[in-house]
This record gives sequence, structure tokens and C-alpha cells, in this order.
Amino acid sequence: MLKLNFPGYSFRFKSNENKPLIFDQIRKKFVVLTPEEWVRQHVVRYLLSEKKYPASHINVEKQLKLNDTIKRYDIVVFKPDGSIHLIVECKAPTVAITQETFDQIARYNLVLEAEFLLVTNGLNHYYCKLDYNAKRYDFLENIPSYVSQ
Repeated sequence: MLKLNFPGYSFRFKSNENKPLIFDQIRKKFVVLTPEEWVRQHVVRYLLSEKKYPASHINVEKQLKLNDTIKRYDIVVFKPDGSIHLIVECKAPTVAITQETFDQIARYNLVLEAEFLLVTNGLNHYYCKLDYNAKRYDFLENIPSYVSQ
């Protein structure tokens, strides 16, 4: 797999029916290793190792109902009170981050109402903080580390 713009992490791999699998420590199971999953697993490890978010606050690949359709978000990080701190949208490294990508995470956020958004293809990362009062978002250099509340 391609080297991504994250610190080097070690992962558990195995093969099943000639498909490579990677262990997801949030879902507690091996999942098919696609280019997007490679990015997703790096983001999870980054949130756990570098930003110190508790694993118990992170959800991966869960369903979300949006305008009578079922969608799946990549990663959501919850606050201790159950509100949503961060939504992450992951793309494969070969997929450019475009306005369409931001539109996708913005649609998810209509339902989830997160404080922060992260869009990444593993090579380029975009971080935003939402200001609901001013009805705008500001790009950040990074997302904040976990602070217990």
C-alpha cells in the first residue's frame, strides 16, 4: 500500500480468499483492505495515538439516514455527552479532494451537527471548525487533541 501523510503505524494483516485484510481496532474485526480503508485505518490510529481520543468515543462505518436515504459515514468522534465532536470523510489516495467531497461531508453534517470536520485522502488533509452562530466554517491547521470534559 501507498505511504500516506501520517506517522508510520504498524497494523495487523491477514489474507482471506486471496483478499488482504486489515484489523480495525474500533470495529474489533478484520476488514477488506481497500485503498480507502488504508486511509481510514491511518486516521483512526492518528486519532488514537496522536490526538489521544478514547477508542470508546470513535465509531467507524455506521449508517446515517439522510433525506430518506441510508448513507454511511467513515468516522465519527463523539464527546462524552454524546454530541458529535468530529466527522471524518476518507477517500482513496488516488481520489482528489474536491468541492463534491466537501458537499458530501456537509450533507452528513446536516444530520450529525459536528463541531469539526476532517476530509482526507491520506495525502492531503483539510480540517474545519464549524461556527453555527455565524453560519460559517474556518479551516484549521489541525484538529484539537482530546480534552476530557
